[in-house]
Amino acid sequence: MPSVLIGPYLLRNAPGRFRDILTEAGFEPIDPPGGAALSREELLPYLPQIDALIAGGERMTPELFAMAPRLRAIARTGVGYDLIDMAAATEHRVAVSITPGTNQESVAEQTMALLLALARRIPSNDRLIHEGGWDRSLVEPVRGKTLGLIGMGRIGRAVAVRAKAFRMELVAFDTLLDAEFDREHGIRRLSLDELVRSSDYVSLHVPLTDTTRGMVNRDFLARMRPGSFLINTSRGGLVVEADLREALISGPLSGAGLDVLNREPPEPDNVLIELPNVIFSPHIAGTDLQSMREMAEMAAGTIVDLYQNRWPGDRIVNQELRDGWAW
Repeated sequence: MPSVLIGPYLLRNAPGRFRDILTEAGFEPIDPPGGAALSREELLPYLPQIDALIAGGERMTPELFAMAPRLRAIARTGVGYDLIDMAAATEHRVAVSITPGTNQESVAEQTMALLLALARRIPSNDRLIHEGGWDRSLVEPVRGKTLGLIGMGRIGRAVAVRAKAFRMELVAFDTLLDAEFDREHGIRRLSLDELVRSSDYVSLHVPLTDTTRGMVNRDFLARMRPGSFLINTSRGGLVVEADLREALISGPLSGAGLDVLNREPPEPDNVLIELPNVIFSPHIAGTDLQSMREMAEMAAGTIVDLYQNRWPGDRIVNQELRDGWAW
């Protein structure tokens, strides 16, 4: 009987249709103990025996692939795959998949929640009232303000729809164009430099790659409009945190809303933790009850498709494996 290791701690030992999909296809789910992403040491005992992995925050290195001779598929619950060494996966002929179309609504909701919390000063007002204070200082509205979206995939487009309902002006940067969507929602395409300089809010919706790593650096932040805000619900590695701290203390930024960090959970000495103008959430943008269920079911279905020699092309990252690949 083939086995599949359940990586995401929210799915371990949890009932759900995803589990039925696996067992009905003849898989034995393996649920490790613990309440966090599996570390290297926690993965090691399972690698020699597993045929598939449903992955959350697990990091798969060339060393770990070499220790998993039976591994045929890794199904990520989400759309990012920067924690998986893709060259090693392809070398070992392990098909890596993502779950497109399952979590963009959740990420968009969290993006807007962070944006509104920054604009309306909700966390600071809440803390002040709990401490006995009462400050009715006026704030700038979001209506009429410019939201710059860097990345216009499923998530960027989902954010655009919501921001438009708040009567925000929308500008975007992406190498992929969708003229019909842009016309429908009144989105202007700008160069990255133009977007950074003209936006009141800049929201990141690009994957973490060698090209995008550290893109939000001192130079990027210096070009942002005075009094503007940065929102990151994508990947922590996009932002140079020391440079962001400097921009938040000495300008030009008024604040930042961050669902992701370079190290998660953050170390106590993280350079951003003590700043009052930063709002954090614990990398939960893509996971609410509905999106988690849909991601789990798609990941399980992808593993079953591959096991039964069906190639789910829209979900596989390393498409170069298709010719000649077999379980």
